[in-house]
Amino acid sequence: MRHELLIIGAGPAGVSAALYAKRANIDTGIIYLKDTALNTAHMIDNYYGLAHIKGSELFEKGLRQCQDFDIALYEEEVIDINWDEDFKVVTTKGEHFAKSLILASGAKRNVPKIKNYKEYEGRGLSYCATCDGFFYKGKVVAVLGDGSYALHEAEYLKNLAKEVYILTNNRPLKDAHLESFEIYDKEIDMLYGEDKIQGVRFKDGQELPLDGLFVAEGIAGSLDLARKLGVVVTDKNEIEVNAGLETNIPGLFAAGDLISGMKQVAKAVYDGAMAANSAIAFIKRN
Repeated sequence: MRHELLIIGAGPAGVSAALYAKRANIDTGIIYLKDTALNTAHMIDNYYGLAHIKGSELFEKGLRQCQDFDIALYEEEVIDINWDEDFKVVTTKGEHFAKSLILASGAKRNVPKIKNYKEYEGRGLSYCATCDGFFYKGKVVAVLGDGSYALHEAEYLKNLAKEVYILTNNRPLKDAHLESFEIYDKEIDMLYGEDKIQGVRFKDGQELPLDGLFVAEGIAGSLDLARKLGVVVTDKNEIEVNAGLETNIPGLFAAGDLISGMKQVAKAVYDGAMAANSAIAFIKRN
């Protein structure tokens, strides 16, 4: 599908952005999943006019409000984003195109349960196959993950690397197509190597020599997707934006927990409105 504006995320920032854009007569679509911080929040007591409301109830109210405004809703998992004048958002169900894009899916909070993995970031540990895959041409790599996002990364790497393994870290496969790769389903204890990754060690003591490890656990978070596009990300793992919430890529905006500031519903709603106004101006200029 093609829209003037696409928004990834249907939380407070994403819905707020969509409502402002639609009221400005911008053709708007939201791509989202329900596994969000808001939808899993037990109770919210500090949001204006809606005291003591369940996070799931507030989330559903936002979706219904979008439906009332005839905003297109796509409950789909995003696995990739490309940019060449227009944005192409690839999901497990197809492709969507837009002149402008707002990332508003919230901060990804799950991290690999590997005790020393942080030590190897930038030293053989990567979060982006399209960014770093070239450096592993003819080498042995593994993808850490169990779903469609991991499959997407592994499919890209198999055209470059000598060998690609799938490490599920003791999780069951969520995408059967991963079975086309050699799978290690045991729990990982740690990474090893001196200057860079040389392999992983499993809890049972077995070691698997590797030149690189690509993390693609769960679904692709907005930070993962932003990095693929070359967006500037701070050392605090927040997307860097200007006063209008635009990233270093023209037409790409970010809002909510992805950028600096309070991680609160009230602030996310403001961010969504600001990002939408900036996106509206961008679309009208282009």
